[in-house]
Amino acid sequence: MRIIDAHQHFWDLEANYLPWLTDKPVNFRYGDYDAIKKSYLPADYRQDAQEFELAASVFIETEWDPTDPLGEVAWVNSLRKRESLPSVMVAQAWLDRDDAESVLAAHGQTDFVRGIRHKPKAASAPGDVVPGAPGSMGDPAFRRGFSMLAANGLSFDLQTPWWHLPEAADLAEAYPNTQIIINHTGLPADRSDDGLAGWRAALMRAAECPNISIKISGLGQKGKPWESAENRPIIRDTIEIFGADRCMFASNFPVDSLVGTFSTIFNGFRDAVEDFTPGEQQALFHDNAARIYRIDPTREV
Repeated sequence: MRIIDAHQHFWDLEANYLPWLTDKPVNFRYGDYDAIKKSYLPADYRQDAQEFELAASVFIETEWDPTDPLGEVAWVNSLRKRESLPSVMVAQAWLDRDDAESVLAAHGQTDFVRGIRHKPKAASAPGDVVPGAPGSMGDPAFRRGFSMLAANGLSFDLQTPWWHLPEAADLAEAYPNTQIIINHTGLPADRSDDGLAGWRAALMRAAECPNISIKISGLGQKGKPWESAENRPIIRDTIEIFGADRCMFASNFPVDSLVGTFSTIFNGFRDAVEDFTPGEQQALFHDNAARIYRIDPTREV
């Protein structure tokens, strides 16, 4: 199957500064991240993805040195020239910073940058959401930066827990010309009945907005391997809510190598939609990412 991987990363820890991987022990939602505190480059990625025919990939910013968002773009450009990967990029920008206007203008003038990612401030639980909190999607400073995306031809990759997706819907309705792409399936980490009910309701609210799409990725659970039986219902529910024309499959490699191999994850995706039509499968694995991230077919590898 020919695939476009809609969410992947590269990093060279010997040459570049990624504070989250180099400054302190990493212990995020998958637990101990020590196994990925090493450089990960196109040769490593091609080895991981060798079972599949890789058409293109979308590089997502890696929380590079926040004082130098344009430095990561220059580094990715050198990778593209040398390795023909990645195909396109979602770059770092801080929408509530004073330099947002100049950074977004620079990204908009870079031919392989398709959008930006800025992780808004998030509450730790559904009941703790404070509307308009500084750094959140309701913050006027955040919205000022967000308002500049469309004019620069940029989309917005959104990584936030599902309980902030109603805010994302409000943002999408206020700026209907800006494409929003939810990362990692809205982070359905709580697999209890109540947790999944809240996640589904939040996805339904986001799906009301035609300018919101979603990447099915990041489905690992702390301390557990990636399993089709556990993730198939999540995959199916997401596609039912958003439709097969607004969902994309993605590896989140190398981060998700902590919970499964590339083959385990993509074969799990394939098994979950084995009864879908060939056209729907083509959309989920390739065409939607090509359209949403505006990938030139001549750049397919």
